[in-house]
Amino acid sequence: MEQIRSFIACELPETVKSSLVLIQKALQSVDPSCAKWVDPNSIHLTLKFLGNVDVEKIESITKGLFEATQNVPPFQLELAGLGAFPNLRSVRVVWIGLKGDLDLLQKLQSQIEARISPLGFPPENRTFKPHLTLARVRETTSLMIRQSIGERLSQIKIERNSIIQVDSVSLMRSQLTRAGAVYSRLCSAKLNPSCQ
Repeated sequence: MEQIRSFIACELPETVKSSLVLIQKALQSVDPSCAKWVDPNSIHLTLKFLGNVDVEKIESITKGLFEATQNVPPFQLELAGLGAFPNLRSVRVVWIGLKGDLDLLQKLQSQIEARISPLGFPPENRTFKPHLTLARVRETTSLMIRQSIGERLSQIKIERNSIIQVDSVSLMRSQLTRAGAVYSRLCSAKLNPSCQ
């Protein structure tokens, strides 16, 4: 049975991707080789990671996605503060947070979970915390460099007009290659303006 590695996400506008490039460049001034930097064209807001999915399930997932988006109106998000997992003193993952209509984002993510979990994709155990991953620090990176990244994170200012208009959700395919993951859209489901 053929399988497709896939996930459900909100795609980002080009203006936001350009802001992410500038933020990454500011962070790379610490040490560009200390981390694996996520290609800004590949950054998206993941709502549900599905993993390897049998091709025959794609149609059911698509139907569930269209049902989930019918109960949520379009909304806006905006880039917020920079942060790191687990913390700024021992940076492993660099991320940027979001602000805006987070209640509607939470509702959308819950609707997707409700429609997709009966298809064999159980809900996450941890709380949904919306963020965009910018980099993953290499395990060989020293604690001093990790702390320097943390310090640099707290200094970077985010452009005010980094708006994400969420009016659809996409089922994405992820193909792993030597150069990294290549993403393509399998389908897109529009949110419902009439349910505001």
